[in-house]
Amino acid sequence: MSNTIVTYIGFGIGAVNTLFLYTKFMQPENYGLVQVILSVSAVLMPILAFGIPNSLVKFYSSFNENRAQDGFLTMMLLLPLVLIVPIALLSFFANEAIGSLLARENPVVRDYVWHIFLIGLAMAYFEVFYAWVRVRMKSVFGNFMKEIFCRVCQSILLVLFVFDYIEIEFFINAVVVSYLLRMLIMKFYAYRLHMPKLIWNIPGNWRDIVKYSALIILGGSTAIVLMEIDKVMLNNFLPIANVAYYGVAGFIAVSIAVPARAMHQITYPMTAEYLNRNDVFSLKGLYQKSSLTLFIISGLLFLLIILNLNDLYKLLPDGYAGGFFIVFWIGLAKVFDALLGNNNSILYNSDYYRSILFFGVLLALMAIGLNLWLIPTYGLNGAAIASFSAFFVYNCLKLYYVKLKFQISPFTRETVKVFSLLLVLGAIFYYLQFSFHPILNIALKSALLVLMYTFILYRFKISEDVYGILSKFLKK
Repeated sequence: MSNTIVTYIGFGIGAVNTLFLYTKFMQPENYGLVQVILSVSAVLMPILAFGIPNSLVKFYSSFNENRAQDGFLTMMLLLPLVLIVPIALLSFFANEAIGSLLARENPVVRDYVWHIFLIGLAMAYFEVFYAWVRVRMKSVFGNFMKEIFCRVCQSILLVLFVFDYIEIEFFINAVVVSYLLRMLIMKFYAYRLHMPKLIWNIPGNWRDIVKYSALIILGGSTAIVLMEIDKVMLNNFLPIANVAYYGVAGFIAVSIAVPARAMHQITYPMTAEYLNRNDVFSLKGLYQKSSLTLFIISGLLFLLIILNLNDLYKLLPDGYAGGFFIVFWIGLAKVFDALLGNNNSILYNSDYYRSILFFGVLLALMAIGLNLWLIPTYGLNGAAIASFSAFFVYNCLKLYYVKLKFQISPFTRETVKVFSLLLVLGAIFYYLQFSFHPILNIALKSALLVLMYTFILYRFKISEDVYGILSKFLKK
């Protein structure tokens, strides 16, 4: 529950930053520059981390003796340097070439190669220390640092920027410092829980650890590439202000994924337990329930966003108001993600994770190819279509793979009922328009939609879980 609350608070702070402070008080060119730096850093992060966060969680419990654990932790601390050192040297000696590659369309990006590397490094080691904490069942502080710390720092910097206390150069440098500071705070907290002893005792299964880490690099890179590559590639084809416009629209659409992130904290360990017991019946039940519940929630959020989008854009500066189709396509991709329920945890906790990782790499390459084709032709909308297409193929593949290997599917008759309900309500409320202030319009339409949606769900008991929650609420 604490992690869920932290996640929602973090998203709320991010919403204030993205929809109000950045858009109202920072020029789109400067905001676009910040977006490019953070997106390229996010793409670089899983490579620099070398898959260590996942390996640490997976293998730590297999070492029972203190000396063996310390030897394993020493390896986990040093292994990322295998890629960090050569990439740092490459950034130093090929700084001009890398800068020219990133600045093909927007020369302002040329001077920020080291900023990108340092943020990527800070993100990577933060995840290592966060995993260090999670294996000791202490995740709340780490989740706070992950979801809230840097967003609060950006809020403070944005206020200083608004009142002309700092310039954009100082702002970007301070953002880099905030990520480095977050990493150091996480490091001290992790060491406080368990101070490592540097023991040069390589675990006997080091080959398995390195192999798993290398595969996870591919998996982590796939997820990040599919999420961030569109903004990185927009920088190479369009003026940098367009990255800001796209980033705001993308943030609005990604809000659909927040409930899924909260639920996965519950379903991941349950999935692992069912797989370990080879309990396919319970696994199927969890698969279908998580899919239906997330589809109900994400479908409602999708309608609330799409049906109120025109009013929402009236509250933003003019340049940000052309992102309807971006929100539609990326939002649709997030609804499809939610429809898969705990599909990801089934794959990554099973013996089939290797195959899906390689499929993911192929689809990441497909996403890059689609962006190269569609952005020059359709601009911002092309990037959104490319992202949706890549996610659609990737999700279809994962659905098929789980069906093939486990003979289970997330879809039920209730899935069809919810889909039909969303279509009908979407059509009704699309034509329902108010002529008041945009905020009042959003409040009225949202209230009517939520009331009608929940009433139908409750009246016809479409979902047992949702019906149970609503029944308890009504009794109170």
